[in-house]
Amino acid sequence: MKNIEIASVNSSSDKQTSHPPLDIQHLMRAGTLSLASLPPLSLYIHLPWCLKKCPYCDFNSHALSTGAAGEPVGPAAAAGAGGRAELPEDRYIDALIRDLESSLPLIWGRSIHSIFMGGGTPSLFSPKSIERLISSVRSRLVLLPGCEITLEANPGTFERDRFKAFRQAGVTRLSLGVQSFNDQALKALGRVHDSAQALAAAKEASEVFETFNLDLMYALPHQRVEDLVVDLQTALGFNPPHLSIYHLTLEPNTVFAKYPPEHLPSEDTAYEMLDVIADYAKGSGLERYEVSAFARDGHRCLHNLNYWQFGDYLGIGAGAHSKLSFAHRIIRLIRHKEPTLYMVKAEAGEAVAKLEEVPRSELPFEFMLNLTRLKEGFNLQMFMERTGMPLSAVQGPIEEAVSKGLLERDMMQVTPTVKGFDFLSDLQSLFLPG
Repeated sequence: MKNIEIASVNSSSDKQTSHPPLDIQHLMRAGTLSLASLPPLSLYIHLPWCLKKCPYCDFNSHALSTGAAGEPVGPAAAAGAGGRAELPEDRYIDALIRDLESSLPLIWGRSIHSIFMGGGTPSLFSPKSIERLISSVRSRLVLLPGCEITLEANPGTFERDRFKAFRQAGVTRLSLGVQSFNDQALKALGRVHDSAQALAAAKEASEVFETFNLDLMYALPHQRVEDLVVDLQTALGFNPPHLSIYHLTLEPNTVFAKYPPEHLPSEDTAYEMLDVIADYAKGSGLERYEVSAFARDGHRCLHNLNYWQFGDYLGIGAGAHSKLSFAHRIIRLIRHKEPTLYMVKAEAGEAVAKLEEVPRSELPFEFMLNLTRLKEGFNLQMFMERTGMPLSAVQGPIEEAVSKGLLERDMMQVTPTVKGFDFLSDLQSLFLPG
């Protein structure tokens, strides 16, 4: 599952100067919010390099290197055996550790319930480096028993027994970015792997990890419903306990936004595809629990659930976002985005490029932007606990959403309707600050 960093602000420019040293006493002062307790805390670690930047990707990812013929190099070459640029594994891990150490005063006394290593392509890093990173985190933070530790991987970095080595390094959950098992679709998406690599990687993931996720995309160029069915059948043949599937979206500031691919399925066909996805997933014992996520009992992604339930997360690494709560305020932090600059700043204890307090007026929208993604909905008590605001702040928009058939309410429980799920943006927009 591609990790989702929920944030109300866009990635900051690296032209910004580092934020002054964090003043914890200043953050603890009286304010307009009143949080009786702090939400669960997760750790996100961003590893920003890829073999090649995909034309649809708007994440903070950076192409590592190419061979003489312009073809992506494999992990070994990327690490210095023939590529044009070396993966700075040791220095970047050192920078992450320094970044974490500088952030500890913000989270003193709090335990971590999930860790997610996203990117980029984290599986470019060697199992030895991932093991050092996990060990360094364990020595500096208290991890709750059964802490979920996810690593994103791509079939283009797959080598036999590599996933087994990540498992031995301490990774408990693998998220594999397959996107499709169709060579034509993979080429249209600009992926560096082919169907054979995708099949081999999915097979080893299923053999090594009890909990693993397969990422797929739909509404691809030239894709028909029958093509999607083949992808679904292939993916479900590996008996994944978790499936994430996303509609191809032409995000701003991507190659696809500037040069849209041809022959995309119509909107009606895309809706038909979504129905097919839900039917096939349910037939394989996977229940839809979020807009784009399906899982068996006991295999939901705890890390992303914490995002969607408006929990806290500390993000370290180039361009990483954080959302942290205090008794009387909620803040967001953004790290320097460009990897080399990030390493320089992190080494100096200045990884944070931007810090801002989330305005009280934006909190209802921030909360609903996340919670309305969950099929089971939420209890309004959570709104008060996680925002420090009274129910009156969302009473009007909730009533309007109910009247429009986008939400259902049973006392304190609020649940998106089928219509609310289908028109999620319309539902969420009702909570925008006036």
